[in-house]
Amino acid sequence: MFWIIIGILLLILFYFLCVKPYSFWKSRGVAQQQTWLIGDLLQMIFTKRPYPQIIRDQYNAFPNERYIGMYQFGFPALIARDLDLIKQITVKDFDHFTDHITFFPESVEPLWTRNLFSLKGEKWRDIRATLSPAFTSSKMRSMFTLMDECAEEFVKFFAEQKKDVVDVELKDIFTRFANDIIGTCAFGFQCNSMKDRENEFYMMGDELTDFKGLWKSFKFILSIASPKMSELLRFSIFNKNTIGFFEKAISQSVQMRKEKNIVRPDMIHLLMEAGEGRLKHEESLTEKETGFATVEESEVGKSTKRQKSEITIKDITAHALFFFFAGFDSVSTLMIFLGYELALHPDIQERLRNEIDDAMKETNGKVTYDSVTKMKYLDMIISETLRKWPGTVANDRVCVKPYTVTPVNPGEPEIKFNVGDSVMLPVYGLHMDPNHFENPDKFDPERFSEENKVKIKPYSYMPFGLGPRSCIGSRFALLETKVVYVHLLKKFEIVVINKTDIPLPLVTTGFNFLAKNGVWVGLKPRNK
Repeated sequence: MFWIIIGILLLILFYFLCVKPYSFWKSRGVAQQQTWLIGDLLQMIFTKRPYPQIIRDQYNAFPNERYIGMYQFGFPALIARDLDLIKQITVKDFDHFTDHITFFPESVEPLWTRNLFSLKGEKWRDIRATLSPAFTSSKMRSMFTLMDECAEEFVKFFAEQKKDVVDVELKDIFTRFANDIIGTCAFGFQCNSMKDRENEFYMMGDELTDFKGLWKSFKFILSIASPKMSELLRFSIFNKNTIGFFEKAISQSVQMRKEKNIVRPDMIHLLMEAGEGRLKHEESLTEKETGFATVEESEVGKSTKRQKSEITIKDITAHALFFFFAGFDSVSTLMIFLGYELALHPDIQERLRNEIDDAMKETNGKVTYDSVTKMKYLDMIISETLRKWPGTVANDRVCVKPYTVTPVNPGEPEIKFNVGDSVMLPVYGLHMDPNHFENPDKFDPERFSEENKVKIKPYSYMPFGLGPRSCIGSRFALLETKVVYVHLLKKFEIVVINKTDIPLPLVTTGFNFLAKNGVWVGLKPRNK
């Protein structure tokens, strides 16, 4: 009898912990896939499907629904499928959904909570308006020289090998390039990570962005699933020595610049200027000159009604480290899959090389800011790569004021959001929806031609997010990608080799696109 009672109690406990929480949406009349224990993310473990595919499958599971339910570690989240609803949440009623999900408790990772992505409420608004002027097209123009020098050294490394074909793994080479770009443009460091493969800046950056390993994965999941438990156990995600390295380096750089009155057109200088209130958002007729995917800054970012925000060394370090994360991961993902698609589509690559060659004739072979930003076909290819291989496959918003989604379709339930409830924006699902992009699995840059891009439905394409909370660095990301590919295709053809996987198998861990065997291609010197 004793064991029967224990068994019944365990079943009751199991029901309330592992079954009942996952009927939240079903009980409210919202469509959801059957799930339990820790929610939809469990599918990565048991179904061996990459997270991007899980997002796509969830999106496609209920094609006639404006929104569907999902669960993240037991917490309900609403997936917004309808474009009008996405517009409401990200733009029209943005004041109700201003924040992102909290990843790490402030007491555990104080530096992380200072960056622009993690800040909330009025503090975020103030810092967004303060930093926004640092990312206008005019500031990108001033940084172009630094990017150009990095790209030239990067391509020179392969040219000096004098081989018929140089085999390269794109994740390896482009994370190194992104590292050098962030090093020089954000931190004021100059390094060549192709030649000096174990330079201190790269090794520290690699450690900073390395989330592999069971222990790190466990701590990361716990910090999201139970922030209070993570805080209680003091589980730090980032290595303190690594954080200390960057904080010390930035502190010394800022001090030297102030003492010697050094002005360098990089992010540290712009952050110092922002801290002094000397940056203003410059309106420009060419704000979208860096590409179709560029996110227009909202009125929040352009606002001049802000307090003068003191930007400390810790703040500068926090923002610079977040730019490092974005550059090391999201931007390198764009570069990797752009190279892969060019190798698989030699006809597209040839047309692009012709565009580059024509532009170089006009500048006597010199890569300039204007020549790069005026290459329309290059921008079409990058825009299509971001559609098919977005750096972020899903985005989130957190409700900060009670909100109601009113029914539109017959039988549709009313959804009431409380403070703290979250919405998921299924970026990859939208990008691969044939109702928005015909034959979505095909790599087709013509979707973004002058004739066709006007047909793209607003809010169906969001590689850098939407609304006031979109990525502040979209111009930076697009420009550095264009610069390196112009230099690369001036000298090389990108070709398929024996190691190239077609199709490309993806790993079933992590939250973005990651090739199981790496992304291998060959660089073949051009015969001019």
